[in-house]
This record gives sequence, structure tokens and C-alpha cells, in this order.
Amino acid sequence: MSVFLSLGFRPFFLGAAVWSCFAMGLWLVQLQGLVAPGAGFTPGAWHAHEMLFGFAAAVIAGFALTAVPQWTGRTPLRGGALAALFGLWLAGRAGMTVPGPIGLPAVAVLDSAFLAVLTLVVAQAILRAGNRRNLVVALAFAVLFAANAAFHLAGPDAPELRSLALRLGLAGIVVLITLIGGRVTPAFTGNWLRRTGREGQPAPIGWIDGAALGIGVLALGVWVALPEGAVTAGLLLLAAGLHALRLARWCGLKTGSEPLVWILHLGYAWVPIGLAALGLGPWIAGLSGSAGLHALSVGAVGTMTLAVMSRATLGHTGRPLTAGAGTLAVYCLVTLAAGLRIGAAWAGGLEAEMMLASGVCWTASFGLFAVIYGPMHLAPPVPGGGSADG
Repeated sequence: MSVFLSLGFRPFFLGAAVWSCFAMGLWLVQLQGLVAPGAGFTPGAWHAHEMLFGFAAAVIAGFALTAVPQWTGRTPLRGGALAALFGLWLAGRAGMTVPGPIGLPAVAVLDSAFLAVLTLVVAQAILRAGNRRNLVVALAFAVLFAANAAFHLAGPDAPELRSLALRLGLAGIVVLITLIGGRVTPAFTGNWLRRTGREGQPAPIGWIDGAALGIGVLALGVWVALPEGAVTAGLLLLAAGLHALRLARWCGLKTGSEPLVWILHLGYAWVPIGLAALGLGPWIAGLSGSAGLHALSVGAVGTMTLAVMSRATLGHTGRPLTAGAGTLAVYCLVTLAAGLRIGAAWAGGLEAEMMLASGVCWTASFGLFAVIYGPMHLAPPVPGGGSADG
């Protein structure tokens, strides 16, 4: 069995980074009118779909296929079975990019099959281990599958249903960030504070965490169904406040000397920023819905995926849990991409230029990640190495 197929993070993290660069670059070319998207997709719909169900889904798969065996004590998916799942993801990307040879119905089945199989694999491992606490993760995967299937079922003649499906997909990923990011960020912060002898610890899990998660899920659910309205705005703002309060209790300001830790806090911070921007959009001039959408997608999803991918790769390949200059550049580039994309809402005549600059920064960030971390995904773990925290 090759090293590359020994754990899920290896093929899926590298595949996600490379696909992210390709998909973003192709979308930028589509915006210039130089290349047309596949039949049945507008440039915007194709771009949103591939960022959510192509790129982000691959990162989620890599994380889950590596973390769930640790949570459950079960043997991880590896070898031929992992290759088959990765191949299914690749086939979905090819079909979405060049759907003509097999047709849109076949593309829909092929692309939806990946998330369906991933959900079953994760749910089966959790259930067989009796680890019911983590079934909520499998449920979030099922929501992503449903959103992707709805996108395909809607077809080009139902843009409103497609938009609803994309909102559901984004909401599902944001919920995963609040669930998993809400575990690892305070845990890794506490470990780092103890290891470096610094005072203080993140607050223990309490009612604020439960309220933030519960109201957050409710607010996002209402936003998916009814993206505008006073009730939706009120719930989004309440959720933003609770998640900001939750984040403030994790000692993030004490982590400034280690990018591998503070990037987790920055990634999570985009969640309340995005929720607040969505809630305030109807009442603040120039604050379009696009600002909130991209605070959550480019900001929260982009930043947190890089934070998790870099840390997990270092830990699982036996390397020190510290960020070098290259990794810091990766983090700075994705942050700049988020700022530029959100700022485009106020750019007036420069909106197209800022969107292009944002896309270039995003591509540079994930391309640099692939250059730095790709060799680690292909090589055996460092002999005698080991992660200092889980």
C-alpha cells in the first residue's frame, strides 16, 4: 500500500488544494468571457458549487477520514477503498467541468455519489463504535449531500432552488466549523498555552457554547429558507453575538507568537463577522448579501480549512507543530483574499478588479500550501516524530 493512501488527509488535502487553485483560476477566466462553463451551469453557479461541494467537501472528507478513526478506535479507510473514494471525488470534478460526454443526469449521480458514500462511511464507523456523540458530524455530512443533490435536481431552469441549495450547503459547512472548530480551537490553544508555560486556559464548555451552537443552527436554517426579513436578521445578529462571545473565551489574544494556533481563532472569527454581515445587510448601504456570503465562504471556510489542513498534516507526519514563514504567507494570502472579496462590495467601479485580486490571492494561498505540504502528503512520516497535541 502506498503512503499516499495510508490516511484520508493525504489524498484529500492535496487534492482539495490543487482543485481549489484550478477551479478558482477557471472561474476567473470564465468571468473574462474567455471560456464558457459546462452546459447547464452559469459561471456563478459552477464556481459556488465547486468551492462548496468540490473543494470544501474534499477537505471535510480528509479531516473526517483521519479524525473519526481516532474518535472511534476503528481502522481508518485506506488502500484500495480510499483510492476508490478519492477516485469518485475526482470523477465528480471532471464531470462538473466537462459534462458533455456523459450528460447532466449522469454528472448529477456521479457528483452526488461521493458525499453519499462519505456520509455512510462516517456514520457506519461512528455507529459501530457506539460513539453517538459524534453522529451530529455524520448528520452534517448528510445535509451537504442533500444540498448537493438539490442543486442538481433544480437544474438550470430553477435558479431560486439552486440558490437555496447553495445556501444550505454553505450553512452545513459553517455548522461543521462551529462544531469541530469549537472543539479543536480551545483544545489546541490550551495545549499550546500549557506547553509554552503561559498563564490562562480557554473557558470550559458551558451554556454559552450550547446557546451559540443552537441559535447558530436555527439562524442559518431560517436564512436558508428565508434569506431576507426582520426575523432572519435578528436571529443572525443574535447568533453572531453568541459566537463572538464564545470565541472571546478561548484566550486567542495570547497566541500571537504561534500562527498555527492563532489562525484557528481567526478562522472562527469570520463566522460571527459573516453572520453579522448577513444580518445587517438590508440596513447598511453598500453592505450587500455578497459581503456576508464571502465572509463565511472565503473567510471562515477558506481560513479554517487551511488552518486544519496545515496542522493535521504536520501532526500526522511527525513534524513539529509550528508554522514556518511559508505557512505564515499562506495564512496572510487567504486573509487578504477574504478582505478583498468582501471589500469589493464597496469598491464601486473597481469591483471587478478587486474580485480578480481576491481570486489571485486565494489561488496563491492554496498553491503555496500545495507546494509546501504536498511533499509531506507523499512521503512517510518522519521517523521518531510525533504530534505534541491531538
